[in-house]
Amino acid sequence: MRKTRRIFALLLVLCLLPLGALASNFYIFPESNRRRLTREEVWSWQYDALGYAFNELFARYGRPFNPGEKYDAYFQCQTWYKVDPYYPGDGPVLSNIEWANYTLIKDARAQMRAQGTTNPSGKPLPKVKDDRVGSLLPGFTEVYMKPNQKLPVYDGPGTQFRRGANGKAMVSTNGRVYAAGWEDGSLMVMYEVNTGGVRVGFAPASSFSDKINLPVLNFSRVPAQVQTQGQVTEDPVRALTPIATLSPGTPVIWLNRYYHRDTNWDYVEFSRGAQLMRGFVPLGMLAPIFESDPEVVR
Repeated sequence: MRKTRRIFALLLVLCLLPLGALASNFYIFPESNRRRLTREEVWSWQYDALGYAFNELFARYGRPFNPGEKYDAYFQCQTWYKVDPYYPGDGPVLSNIEWANYTLIKDARAQMRAQGTTNPSGKPLPKVKDDRVGSLLPGFTEVYMKPNQKLPVYDGPGTQFRRGANGKAMVSTNGRVYAAGWEDGSLMVMYEVNTGGVRVGFAPASSFSDKINLPVLNFSRVPAQVQTQGQVTEDPVRALTPIATLSPGTPVIWLNRYYHRDTNWDYVEFSRGAQLMRGFVPLGMLAPIFESDPEVVR
């Protein structure tokens, strides 16, 4: 029982820190798989952080750690970490450069122990938080993107659409990014915002350097009409934050239907003056929609 409580407490410390904590797309030594580290670089970190640093070498390749223990808890919070069910073992995975760095880090830890110091003047292990969205919309999957990119996000595929957050909506690739597919050169994304909710929108391909292998989205684009006044949200998963109110009789373009837990959503496109917008409205807010049936050749 005591061990279970310790493990639970550790998970809380590592994963449930405030939103101001560092984003979870972080390497202690970002280039330790490409070049030899120096003694000065290694000794710039505290003893405990270096334990994570040499395990980071193996975590890059999907090494599984003991469930519930500190290294498992830490790496599960990193967006780049994915467990490889076919992990071949520690011996085969590292290059000569990585083995040299492993040895250097281990030697530094051994010297610190011999000197009875945790190297308190060095950098501590950075704080992390578990920023995974617990329940995604169907069709969305987590994608890994190179860190330190900031992508503008619009309601729809193009700058003619509204941009949330007072025209500043942006997703940082230092946090988790989920995507559904492509439309007109933009990637449909979902990500957590600072308030704890999520935003669904589109990031132009020109704003990032990653190659995201996802399908082209084929939305229905059926003309429809609002029959019951209600709100439109860009967050159908958590906070349900409204971005507009639609009155009966308002014309919209029905794009798709999403099913999330106990709520069904219609995904619609509409305009406010010259501004195009997209968002989610509860099922039943629109007048009945009549889609064309496919023609089947016998």
